Amino acid sequence: MALPTRKRVNPVPVYTKPERALTLVEVMVATMLVAIFFASIFELNALCLRYMDSSKESLAALQSVQDRAEVLRNLAFSDLTTTSFVRDNVMPANYTPDQTPTLFSKKATEVVKIKQYPTANGVTQFTRLPNGTVTTDSVATNLGLAQLVKVDISVSWTMTLGRRARTEQTSSIVSNGTKK
Repeated sequence: MALPTRKRVNPVPVYTKPERALTLVEVMVATMLVAIFFASIFELNALCLRYMDSSKESLAALQSVQDRAEVLRNLAFSDLTTTSFVRDNVMPANYTPDQTPTLFSKKATEVVKIKQYPTANGVTQFTRLPNGTVTTDSVATNLGLAQLVKVDISVSWTMTLGRRARTEQTSSIVSNGTKK
């Protein structure tokens, strides 16, 4: 008689899940990537802030030149051609429209030139330095006889972004208002 055979059952292999974890090197690489990302974001933010400061400076210079041009254009012609009147009333030290020096005016140099137009015989030039002092660099002798004068206004400063020299300027021709 034959012996009953035992069926051989293949045991099901038991798989154990390997423990998953990051090595120290992988953690350090991920940390460095995150640090580089945030550093670049912060630098981009700082660059944008410097561009905004630069834009504010340019706008302040443009406004300063336009304000000075309006003040000079609104003067009576006899006052505009009188050096002492312009120096003492239009260009006093630390002048700003509200009579307090601004941060921009402390870093800008303003130059105002007044000369007879079309043919100049000398130039009256005033220079305001960043410290607020105003100097009369030259005086035209024949402005009182002129029918037209040319007024040149310029503001120069060193820009915060890039430390570049910048200038904003304008020119106007003013008539004494008499009719022939």
